Amino acid sequence: MRSSTSITRRSVLGGIAAAAVIGWSSTHQAWARESDDFADTAAALPALDGTLETTADATAPFNHDFGHMVPGACWGVLRPGSVQDIVKMVDYARANKLKIAMNGRGGQNGDEESHSCYGQAQVPKGGIAIDARGLAKIVSIGTSSAVVEAGVTWAQLTDAALAKGLTPPALTDYLHLSIGGTLSMGGIGATVHRFGLQVDTVQSIDIVTGQGDLLTASPSQHADLFNAALGGGGQVGIIVRATVALVPAPQKTTVFTLYYRDVSTYLADAEKLMAEKRFQGQAGEIALTPDGTGWWYQLEATAYWAGTTAPDRDKLLADLRDERASATIEDLSYRDCVFSTDNDETWLKENGFWDQPKPWLSLFLPASKAKAFAATLTAELTAADLGGGFLLFYPYPTSKLTRPLAVQPKEPTAYLCDVLRFPAPGADAQAMLEQNRRLYDKAVALGAKRYLVGAIPRMTQADWQTHFGSRWDGLVAAKRRYDPAGVLTPGQGFFG
Repeated sequence: MRSSTSITRRSVLGGIAAAAVIGWSSTHQAWARESDDFADTAAALPALDGTLETTADATAPFNHDFGHMVPGACWGVLRPGSVQDIVKMVDYARANKLKIAMNGRGGQNGDEESHSCYGQAQVPKGGIAIDARGLAKIVSIGTSSAVVEAGVTWAQLTDAALAKGLTPPALTDYLHLSIGGTLSMGGIGATVHRFGLQVDTVQSIDIVTGQGDLLTASPSQHADLFNAALGGGGQVGIIVRATVALVPAPQKTTVFTLYYRDVSTYLADAEKLMAEKRFQGQAGEIALTPDGTGWWYQLEATAYWAGTTAPDRDKLLADLRDERASATIEDLSYRDCVFSTDNDETWLKENGFWDQPKPWLSLFLPASKAKAFAATLTAELTAADLGGGFLLFYPYPTSKLTRPLAVQPKEPTAYLCDVLRFPAPGADAQAMLEQNRRLYDKAVALGAKRYLVGAIPRMTQADWQTHFGSRWDGLVAAKRRYDPAGVLTPGQGFFG
């Protein structure tokens, strides 16, 4: 007859018999199996609906991210079969002084990985990474909102919503990202001037706090948790479900790409269109000229429509001062428009850029300093600094961003400045990181704030206090209330 101890240990495997892990030994700082001579020192795992995997093959994909610059050291991967698995493993991590973080597994076609670019979703030695794809169910789609699990991607939700004539109002340029992941960061795209960030379209979230409590949070229920979770970098809980807004989807789009040699003219036209809300979508770039010898400014404006009558192009372009001979105008279905970066992804993969280190720099600039910082960027950056990437640079009204931890410059209008580097193989990523630090310090001196996805080395707690400003004390209070043991998402480094 088996001893009661053996029965207990085997019963807690919860489907992980192949790995035969029975628990974590804090004495030996290792996961223990039944056959290990230190098995009696292990704290027994809870029964799971999913699996906890600890093999090298299982953990290796979770020890790098999209940026390929900061290695992780997780020794366990939770593939949850239910939300309760996350509750149990957060409790387990806290009791055993382990770190735990959700890993969004963004991407497609077998290239799924965390889409943080500087270790934001990584955990240290012994830590537990949660595979978000274990929670990938679209629970319901109503007439004005959808309920989704956190591992659902915006691409999946967009297609499901389009089948009902609806769409999320705020979409990132790249849609193959987990909803829980972008809600932890903010989520910005070309409709920010109308709808704000993706976090501004959220009605409620279900979240597992660092205390192991599963709570529903909204503007009227646990509002402090709601505000600390959305755009808060995963510091107070793990989002497991969200109710997000939907709006009627257009059928077609007309995309106008306009070019400017003069930065002042570009800024004026971009801010004019933003204020008028003349277009449903608006973005812009500082781009290399076709001959590669300099920079010019590219404004991308998108008009939505339906039926057979396209919008009046002359009316939409009236009073703009672009170099009209260089303009391009393209009619696309709405789906082709919002999925257009899939073509960029294909090109970047085919040309060897996709898997390289990506030292991105993501900033929010006060509009009054946009011209000065554009001059700094065009003086310092070279074609090699971008590689196959992009330099987004476009305005939006800061009043549209309502979540407090998506900290903004203190002006009515700000600019997204997103240096999305895809360096060529062999490029010096470390030099680019140092360049990011110099540019960041210059931007902060101008009143800028950072977007959390970027890669900026040597961020100190003082830097983070400066970034969050008056919101810092509230973040610290929320951390102490909802994750006092500090088990959640250490890769952000907010608290040292």
